[in-house]
Amino acid sequence: MTATMRDESVVRLLTMNLEHDGGQDVDGRPPRAWHQAQELVSSRRPDLLLRQEMTYSRDSHHRRLHAAERVLGMRGFLGPAGLGRNPTGMFVREETFVVHQHVTHQVHPWRTPPTHTVLRLRDVPEVDIIAISWHLAFNSPRGRGREVDEILAFADKINQGAAFIGGGDCNEAPSLEGEVVPPIDWGTVTDRLHMAHRTNEDPSTGRRVACTYVDDTLTAAGLCDPARHAARALNRQGALGATAGHGKPSQGGPCRIDRIYLDSWLIEAVVDVTVLDTTGFSDHHAVEVVLSRPRMADALRQIADRNASRPVPAPKEAP
Repeated sequence: MTATMRDESVVRLLTMNLEHDGGQDVDGRPPRAWHQAQELVSSRRPDLLLRQEMTYSRDSHHRRLHAAERVLGMRGFLGPAGLGRNPTGMFVREETFVVHQHVTHQVHPWRTPPTHTVLRLRDVPEVDIIAISWHLAFNSPRGRGREVDEILAFADKINQGAAFIGGGDCNEAPSLEGEVVPPIDWGTVTDRLHMAHRTNEDPSTGRRVACTYVDDTLTAAGLCDPARHAARALNRQGALGATAGHGKPSQGGPCRIDRIYLDSWLIEAVVDVTVLDTTGFSDHHAVEVVLSRPRMADALRQIADRNASRPVPAPKEAP
C-alpha cells in the first residue's frame, strides 16, 4: 500500500504472464528470468497479483510457489494444471485482503482452469470480492467463448452483492473503438495457425476478422476495462499500450491481450493504469491497475448498501 499524489492510500492490482514461469530450474534453483520477474513485482508491491504460466510452481511440493510467497510477502494460490500444463496463480497481500475462500475448478470446460478466490478488503469486511486469474484458450475462439461464459457465472455474484476483480491473458484483442494499438492486418499474417487461433471467418466476405468476443461479452455484462477507463477519464493513453506480440511480425505484431476487468463500482476508484515493460524475461508485459483505497472502500460500501436495500421476496404460501 502506497499513496497517490493526493496522499490517498492505494490498492495495487497486477497481472503478469511470465513466460513458462521464467524457465526450468538451473542447478536446482529458479532461473534468472524468474528472479527478474520477482524483482519487478516486489518493486511495485501489489496487493493482488494475478499470474499466468506458473509452469514449474507445482514441482517439488510447490517449492517455487513458496519461494515467490517469501520474496513477495504474499500468500499464493495455484489453479489446476489443465491441458496446457501452465497453471494460473494468484498472490494476495493479507494486510490488505482477508482470504475468505479459495475455489478450485475442474479442467472441463477450461483449457487452463482459473485461480479463484473470494477476498474481503479489511476496511469493508462484509463485502465479498470475487477475484479471478485466467489464461483463456490460446487455440480456439470457441474455447475462449465457452470460458468467458463461465467467467460470467462468477461475475453473476455481483447481482448478489459482491464486487469483481478478474484478469489475465485473454488471448485476443479488445474491441477496436478507442484503442491506440493498430489492429492487426490479417492479410499480412503468415502464421496461419495463429490466424486460426485469433480470428473467425466473416461469412459475408470470406475474410478473417479478429475475435473480440471476450471483451464484447464482459463489457456487455457491465464489467469495465480499467485501462480503457484510464485513457478516457484520466488521460492516461499509455494504459492502452500493447502487452504481447512484440517481435512477432509473422503473427501480426503488438496487441493488447493482457487485461484486468472490474465491476462498475470499483472502476470509479481507479487512479492509474500502467503497462510494465518485461523485456528480457517474458514475452508479455505486465499490467498494473492502481485504485484509491478510500474510494475502493466507498465503492464496496455502495455495493453493500445496494444489496441491503433490495426487497426480500415474500415466502410462498403452501398450497
